[in-house]
Amino acid sequence: MPTTASTGPAPGLAAYADVTTSDATLRRFLHGLPGVDQVGAEARAAGLGTRSIKTSAKAWALDLAIRMVDLTTLEGQDTPGKVRALAAKALRPDPADPTCPSVAAVCVYGDLVGDVKAIVGDQVNVAAVATAFPSGRASMDVKLADTRDAVAGGADEIDMVIDRGAFLAGHYLQVFDEIVETREACARPDGTHAHLKVIFETGELQTLDNVRRASWLAMLAGADFIKTSTGKVQPAATLPVTLVMLEAVRDFREATGVQIGVKPAGGIRTAKDAIKYLVMVNEIAGDDWLDPDWFRFGASTLLNDLLMQRTKMTTGRYSGPDYFTLD
Repeated sequence: MPTTASTGPAPGLAAYADVTTSDATLRRFLHGLPGVDQVGAEARAAGLGTRSIKTSAKAWALDLAIRMVDLTTLEGQDTPGKVRALAAKALRPDPADPTCPSVAAVCVYGDLVGDVKAIVGDQVNVAAVATAFPSGRASMDVKLADTRDAVAGGADEIDMVIDRGAFLAGHYLQVFDEIVETREACARPDGTHAHLKVIFETGELQTLDNVRRASWLAMLAGADFIKTSTGKVQPAATLPVTLVMLEAVRDFREATGVQIGVKPAGGIRTAKDAIKYLVMVNEIAGDDWLDPDWFRFGASTLLNDLLMQRTKMTTGRYSGPDYFTLD
């Protein structure tokens, strides 16, 4: 992902300036968005999930999916040694095959950013979770300090969580302002900023209408990516939720000219699942999003299955899970 974007607002957003002037105007806009037909969304997602991809197209899809992985560890027992090993795997997912691409990023807690950066340098992005991850329940001063500390430590990307309590209570402008302030905290002294991914925790948002509203709110506030989940709440990423978010980024670009990325995270464990998401990206948003700059998988176990399937296609032999390191 490019890390040289400026912090200024995009010109295409000027038409929406009045929308965010008050809670009332923002609520009116968000509740005026077209409603989501949940049955239709689930049926469309299920239908796209039946598409079959084979031979060279499948090989291309597997390599693309590997390049889209944010290889993640977010556990209290994470150690510098563990994340350094994960960083080495991110650079060379299959040491026996130098043609295997690197992943997009390594995602860790902010205090471990330096350990990852020491291994990957500028070859793989380093993402840090912030803003009182995973609950998002802390004072704004704490959230911003969390963000600034990760950026100062070298994070290329910040994965923030919204305050779901505020969102569900209808305090949309509060959530909007928190995203704006967090984006400002992503600024670097040279005028660039760490890319901001905004996590909704869709398993707590209750409806697909809320997913659409959260998507537009985050994009208007300056998110570079919108992300489904922390991976700590079930359900996490699902095909219908991702479909709604892909529709939102597609419609947002049509309205503003600004392209925003999408990251489903949590529960995506197999190459078959990943390919379903890639089909959906192509069919819903378009092939412009078939790029690690615009679509990511937040995952820890997905990479090994992608590697097993890739090895099967390149060698004709199926390697079991013990062939690759455990994450």
